[in-house]
Amino acid sequence: MAKTDPYAALRIKEFNIFLIVRLFLVLGWSMQFIVIEWQVYSLSKDPLSLGIIGLMEIIPAFTMALFAGHIVDQKEKRNLFALCIAAFSIISLGLFLLTTKTVVTSWSKTTVLYSIYALVFFGGFLRSFFGPIIFSLVALLVPKSIYPNAATWSTSTWKTAAVLGALGGGFFISWLGVPSTLCLVFIMVLCAFVLVFLIKKKPILNTQKGEPMLKSLSAGVHFVFENKAILGALTLDMIAVLFGGTVAILSVFAQDVLEVGSKGFGILNASISLGSIITMFITTYIPVSKNTGKKLLIAVFVFGVSIIGFGLSSLFWLSVLLLFISGAADGISMIVRQTILQLKTPDDMRGRVSSVNSMFVGSSNELGAFESGLAAKLVGPVAAVVFGGSMTLLIVLFISIKNKTLRDLDLTEDVK
Repeated sequence: MAKTDPYAALRIKEFNIFLIVRLFLVLGWSMQFIVIEWQVYSLSKDPLSLGIIGLMEIIPAFTMALFAGHIVDQKEKRNLFALCIAAFSIISLGLFLLTTKTVVTSWSKTTVLYSIYALVFFGGFLRSFFGPIIFSLVALLVPKSIYPNAATWSTSTWKTAAVLGALGGGFFISWLGVPSTLCLVFIMVLCAFVLVFLIKKKPILNTQKGEPMLKSLSAGVHFVFENKAILGALTLDMIAVLFGGTVAILSVFAQDVLEVGSKGFGILNASISLGSIITMFITTYIPVSKNTGKKLLIAVFVFGVSIIGFGLSSLFWLSVLLLFISGAADGISMIVRQTILQLKTPDDMRGRVSSVNSMFVGSSNELGAFESGLAAKLVGPVAAVVFGGSMTLLIVLFISIKNKTLRDLDLTEDVK
């Protein structure tokens, strides 16, 4: 039966094309993120500059999220996806040009930094559309009975690309230099743009097409806040990412705490994603539909403990192991959240619900980057990470007590 087949979604041709497109996009985006963080900190030597990167991305991503979801529910998904990829390629090209020798030697450091921040800002605007488009498109490529399997493979592909991107970002800085690495990112985005047209146009399932925007947005927000399982899962992930994220200041740990250079920086980044991807592939054989809520709470608790351990560690390979464990726990959390959203969201509201998800979780990555950068500047990177992990544990305990619906959630019947 399809529901017990770990490769069910992979037997659908268009879904495979979608996975390749997503692989190129996330690989390029994650490499770009790593390289830009390295470049910005190398120029400024100020941890707060890393926080500013997050702030520049969260402002448009958060403010445009609901509007983006409304647009996605109203428009054809394939062409909208292609348009966003084309815009992403322009941003990648701009970042590449900003790191070339001609620009770096003729422009002031301040001008280069502000220009990078500006492109990151436009990238945040673009990201507000990517999440709802991808979430909605997956549901149009596979039947409902294999939504959990498709969500697992889609998220696993994302994490695979993040692993390769983190490794590539760190190592290619050393091997090729920053400009050549960003040029490679631009090429990957162009490949994604070509491949997306192998996916056919999809029908618009929104029965309220043409509905006034404010009414449409209100309906999406109301649905999320009325569904305690979805609201609890989103809140849990938002707080964990906000306070427990370490990625934004890993360059500080690599350069100033562990002193392992760009290669060590790449390994630290990759260890998080590698932990996630291993657990994600395991969940294709052991689905998370049984005792879903309890698995989510345990996973986020383990995440918080491992983050505290990383903050206290002064040994490189112990730090790598702890980040690996945090990634494994985070991988389970992401699979559970995506499965809950896919199964509990009506087809005509996927864009708007995904946008609320972006506001809760996606934007908290950038806000968490700002919080981490600011905390690292005020109290130091070690204290900032330990504080974040401790806050994560407190939030897990609070939600496990207050949200019985999420704690007792079981999705076994929903996948039938």
